[in-house]
Amino acid sequence: MLCLQETKVAADQVPAELKSMPGYFSYFGSGERKGRDGVALFSKTEPLSVKYTLGIDGFDDEHRAIVADYGQFLLFVVYFPNGKASPERLEYKLKFYDLFLEHIDRLKAGGRKIVICGDINTAHKEIDLARPKANEKISGFLPVERAWMDRLVERGFLDTFRIFHAEGENYSWWDLKTRARERNVGWRIDYFFVSENLRDAVSSAFILKDVTGADHCPVGIELEIDSRS
Repeated sequence: MLCLQETKVAADQVPAELKSMPGYFSYFGSGERKGRDGVALFSKTEPLSVKYTLGIDGFDDEHRAIVADYGQFLLFVVYFPNGKASPERLEYKLKFYDLFLEHIDRLKAGGRKIVICGDINTAHKEIDLARPKANEKISGFLPVERAWMDRLVERGFLDTFRIFHAEGENYSWWDLKTRARERNVGWRIDYFFVSENLRDAVSSAFILKDVTGADHCPVGIELEIDSRS
């Protein structure tokens, strides 16, 4: 499965060859803001169902998510809001965070296994960005944003990369304007979280930092799911 965020394209603008890639089922979600937001999913396995909404009143207008049900787990492809533009956007981001956590917490309490893939737009710990002290008052590393990620972990969702990698200097985003990637002055803001009932299924997690072409690089995990479970 290939999960994409911030595609900035509406479904009707996607070229036909991308909609019908051999061997893949494809899904595209976009909001009302043209040239903004957008998510996509390419999957070799056809989901049982696909939703383009989180079902959160007042927070689905930007269509920031695809939810694919594979039976054995739910996959959330989410482009979380960026809070840097204004105090209002930060407030929107924090409310989105809270409502999203309530939503997935209910699903997990009901026994569902959950995979969350997304540009979360926040670095969790000091180890997750190159210059933590210089960014303490910048959205993306504010105490209130990081506290939400603490709550996510406390509710039983695991940062898969940190299961396997405890070292620093592993980032997924670098500022293009300052050519920060050349100096590895980056942030780890792209994550795969899984609910704790999927812990034993996660066999690896990785960041493909050598893949260039954008200010983000791909991140990924491998899951080993028993088809009989």
